[in-house]
Amino acid sequence: MKLDYVTQAAVGENDLIERARDIDGLLRDGRVSGRMGRLLSQVAPIKSFGEAHGLTATRNYTQYVRVNRPVAVWVVSASEPLRFRSKSWSFPLVGSFTYLGYFARAKADDYGAELRREGWDVDVRGAGAYSTNGYFEDPVVSTMIAPGPEALGELANVILHESAHASFFVRDQSTLNESVANFVGDTLGVRYVEDTLGHDAKETVAYEAHERSRAKTGAAMREAFAALEAIYSSKDDDATKLAEKHDVLTRLRAQVHATRDLTNATLIQYRTYNSGQGKLATLLAACGGDWPRFLRELRTLESRRFERAQESDVAKIVQPLIETHCSG
Repeated sequence: MKLDYVTQAAVGENDLIERARDIDGLLRDGRVSGRMGRLLSQVAPIKSFGEAHGLTATRNYTQYVRVNRPVAVWVVSASEPLRFRSKSWSFPLVGSFTYLGYFARAKADDYGAELRREGWDVDVRGAGAYSTNGYFEDPVVSTMIAPGPEALGELANVILHESAHASFFVRDQSTLNESVANFVGDTLGVRYVEDTLGHDAKETVAYEAHERSRAKTGAAMREAFAALEAIYSSKDDDATKLAEKHDVLTRLRAQVHATRDLTNATLIQYRTYNSGQGKLATLLAACGGDWPRFLRELRTLESRRFERAQESDVAKIVQPLIETHCSG
């Protein structure tokens, strides 16, 4: 599997690199205009905004590529069916991850089916953006541009999220890396739109409404996660647990209007991107709201020796930094 996966990843990445075009050139030559041109013209200011707040300057997002698919990649993740324990995949040099990204839906579905046959709970979802964590110069992909008025906020969120990966990365700690990036993208994304367009602009209002909707979905996900943890830790037999699990996930799917089956892997992936958000906000406050200082403090974790790979409790990891009052 690993050879096949790495091969498709290399082919997919090479395709994007070969077809990507310089954004400044596209705008200068008028090859993109109208709404797309206005949004792409915001990419450089978004990057500068992130750098002014301590994010590492990179060559990422200086190019644009249009793809003829609804998402950039399809993400495959897996979990044990009666316990929230992710399957992880390890690779030389870059470490382990709790998800894999495929450039072709069929390959993602095929591998998902293989994992199901092995007895795993599986989730296959589309992602509009992705990051190579600095190994390549990532382009802006057309799937990063939302169709509605929330598009600028979404674009800022994604670019700042992915830029955070180039600024902070801890080997073998997917939940920590993604949760920090999510916090950066969510918090600075809103600020960018407000600073650029004002609080009352329709784009700002639309994006903030979109974020409130996401928060509502997140609350439902957290509630279901807690309910299932209680079920899995009970003394009931497996058949009873599976029946109760089915009821919880069926209700959740209706509640959040999901278009695919939800599994343990779905909920773990949500947690991977949203763990410890309150503690990260507390750490930022402890750093006086100073983003460069906040990021310097987080980078002290890059040399820390963790008890195990893929720690899931980001709040526990961040708490010692808060207790030292953001000494960095």
